[in-house]
Amino acid sequence: MFAMLKIGREKDPENILREEMLKERAEVLGRAGEKLAAAIEKMSIIEQGIDERLKHFRFVAKKCEENGDDDELVSMKKDIMGEINREIGKFNRAREYAKSRYYYLIVTREAMGMRRHHWVDEWYRIPPRKPHFRDI
Repeated sequence: MFAMLKIGREKDPENILREEMLKERAEVLGRAGEKLAAAIEKMSIIEQGIDERLKHFRFVAKKCEENGDDDELVSMKKDIMGEINREIGKFNRAREYAKSRYYYLIVTREAMGMRRHHWVDEWYRIPPRKPHFRDI
């Protein structure tokens, strides 16, 4: 699009201003998309931590079954469950932040005259909210 402005046109103040405005619009959209992508990435990192804790929980739960619910293992199992729920809380808060970043991206696009957003949904998938963990 920028190349079209330069072809066959002089660098008069109007064209220079138009080119600067297009660059600024592109930068604003880029920043909005980057913030949303970073928010979704943070969710992914938190989710990986939850998955690791769930694996550890299942291991400890299995040991509880094998050892007849030893008090130390039961306490460890409860602690891990608390950690998982704290991480789920972080995930859900990060999800709300990502949803707001998504909203800002759509509003920015709308303000710039872009009306079709179907690819934004495909590109920036926000995972569903996670329910708090209960013993398996």
